[in-house]
Amino acid sequence: MGQKHWFWATLTLSSITLVAFVFAGWELVENRFFRDANYLTLHYLYITRGVASSLVLTFWAAWFVLRQRRQSEEDLRRSNERYRGLLEDFPGGVILYDKELRVVEWNASAEQMYGYRKSEIAGRPLPTVPSERVEELREFMRQVDGGEPVLNVETMRLDRNGVPFPVQLSLRPFRERGEAIHYLEATYDIRERVRWRDAMVELEKLTSMGKMAAGTAHHLNSPLAALLLRVELMRERIGDDGDLARIEEGLKFCRHFVRRLLDFSRSGPVNKEIQDVEAAVQSVAAFFQPVIQARHATLTVETEQGRGLRVCADRNLLETVLLILLSNALDAVPAGGEIGMWCGPSRDDQAEIAVRDNGAGISSADLARVFEPFFTTKEPGKGTGLGLAIARNFANEHGGSIRLESEPGKGTTAIIGLPLVTASVPAEGVLR
Repeated sequence: MGQKHWFWATLTLSSITLVAFVFAGWELVENRFFRDANYLTLHYLYITRGVASSLVLTFWAAWFVLRQRRQSEEDLRRSNERYRGLLEDFPGGVILYDKELRVVEWNASAEQMYGYRKSEIAGRPLPTVPSERVEELREFMRQVDGGEPVLNVETMRLDRNGVPFPVQLSLRPFRERGEAIHYLEATYDIRERVRWRDAMVELEKLTSMGKMAAGTAHHLNSPLAALLLRVELMRERIGDDGDLARIEEGLKFCRHFVRRLLDFSRSGPVNKEIQDVEAAVQSVAAFFQPVIQARHATLTVETEQGRGLRVCADRNLLETVLLILLSNALDAVPAGGEIGMWCGPSRDDQAEIAVRDNGAGISSADLARVFEPFFTTKEPGKGTGLGLAIARNFANEHGGSIRLESEPGKGTTAIIGLPLVTASVPAEGVLR
């Protein structure tokens, strides 16, 4: 309103000043050249002066108004370009629609997020809301009508292919003069955030389960030792008995399993020592055998080529990585599937340990991402996506390498390589 008053004030004052100059100049001309003119001549001079003043004033006013209009149009064009730039560069999807959910505005981020171009979506009903979420959106719109904006609400939307994905939504009213209320929706794709959140929840759950397992193993250790001692005493009194021998063998296995579980649950600084590759593979295979049998799968272990190979590694970390590879293989195979584990030397002076399965395999697109933290091809709740990231970190810390070879429909082979220890080391330096 102030700018409008300034415009008319400027135009009025400039017009008065211009007319004053015209009249003053005309008076000078009359006094100089028409001082002795008759009445009729002076009459025509007055008429001519009025017409000339009107023409000058008209041209001046027209030029002033047109100049002001061009400036306003230029400001409007720049403002529109600035608005379009802000709208298109906004990182979230911005959608403007009416009460019937007909799309009025659709920015570039919305095109990328949902797969619809603005030209094909403008004027059409909003296609990104799942049928089960329509009532939720209507409730949001009623909330906005009541003067309360909807901010940072997590909900679901659909892309062009009908695939649902989580978004963070904000909804505000948008009013233009003379038009009904519209709704301005801003959404952000939060699939990655949700995936990390779910992975952290799963990791926390697994951590709690691990602590519970460690506590259970600790409490089982004492009664297992007592039972084993009683069986040994019974064998001394009764003599060799097949049933007692099998019971003693089973108790020893349970005690060994509990000890390994306790060792596995302990954390501490990395302690690299000389490890026998064959012994490590055999130990982990024996530890994991009951789990494989429970799934009715088959584990084949080949360690002949790895006999005598030694590496410098943290035993707990090495066994953890091998258990991760075996667990991934077990998850990949169906009931009755086959898993193979072997070790041996490589051409570049490394000891290689491989775990292969005959599962479904991994696609080339997923194979390029399998070592990323929290990336997993498993179903929700069956993996955190941290196992192979931990394995790669272990290999890097020990100067080795890890790679996956996979073909869809033919299974996967995970191969970890560690530098060989070639110097002579006393036998007691090898941990078993």
